[in-house]
Amino acid sequence: MRFLLDAEQREFAASLDAMLTAADTPSVVRDWSCGDHASGQALWRRIAEAGVFALAVPEAYEGLGPRPVELALAFMELGRHAVPGPLVETVAAATLLASLDDTGPAKRLLPALAAGETMATVARDHGYALDGEAAGIRLSLTAEGLRLAPGHGTERPSLDPARRLSPLDPGGELLATDPPLAPALLLARLTTAAQALGVGLALLDRTVTHVKRRTQFGVPIGSFQAVGHQLADARIALEFARPLVLGAALTMTEEDVAAAKVTACEAAYATARTALQLHGAIGYTAEYDLSLWLTKARALRTAWGSPDECRDTVLSGVRRW
Repeated sequence: MRFLLDAEQREFAASLDAMLTAADTPSVVRDWSCGDHASGQALWRRIAEAGVFALAVPEAYEGLGPRPVELALAFMELGRHAVPGPLVETVAAATLLASLDDTGPAKRLLPALAAGETMATVARDHGYALDGEAAGIRLSLTAEGLRLAPGHGTERPSLDPARRLSPLDPGGELLATDPPLAPALLLARLTTAAQALGVGLALLDRTVTHVKRRTQFGVPIGSFQAVGHQLADARIALEFARPLVLGAALTMTEEDVAAAKVTACEAAYATARTALQLHGAIGYTAEYDLSLWLTKARALRTAWGSPDECRDTVLSGVRRW
């Protein structure tokens, strides 16, 4: 299998990186955490103009997709810059809507998602939806089927302050009684894995910069062998996850995507622990930008499937062989 990106894909990732670097995403994340969505929505529209959400929407509904490889590349950059909002939920909702037998809801809702005019969120089994207040499209998945929720309840904080949770109001328009969930879950897990990989890479880069600057006994702490070994372990784990994420985007099989998610999320979580240890007490402070990635690494670890669930999926595939 070929994992090398072509020139167009590399340019796409580089252009997103440049745009997000100039956007000062830490301040956007902090606004979002306080319930101020204005700067986040403006950034969302710019991301949509770059074609990111259209990659999850079929051409029949004014999109460019589905294109999982390009989506994975985009979500690596979104994770690297800690972009807030229901990113994974929007592409999952787009996949759900596009998979329905009745094309009416897809024609009505998907063009707005592709253009970045609105966000979408999804709640399963009467659970909490991510960023229900900011999302214009709220999908509720229950035993009865897929509904378009009319509203949401009071938001609650989560482990990651930028991931605000809210229950969806019951009732609403019934879109399908037996929606196909597998394609949406696959893409949600893939993009979560890619986002987590980007988070891990950002944490590693920031920690390397920190250990070069911080001195102890008159020398940078990065020169200590123990510190170098910890950072090398983090780098190896992240670089091992990268081809799994890209490979899963090519095959889009249940086992490959589950393997990519558990590997990328565990690598990002381990990198977060290393980053916190090497930063010392400053890493705990909410005012320090590192915290924006630390909390996200922990939250993504269990989003759209815990490590145990993903390992079970991989093992089920092994047993079938």
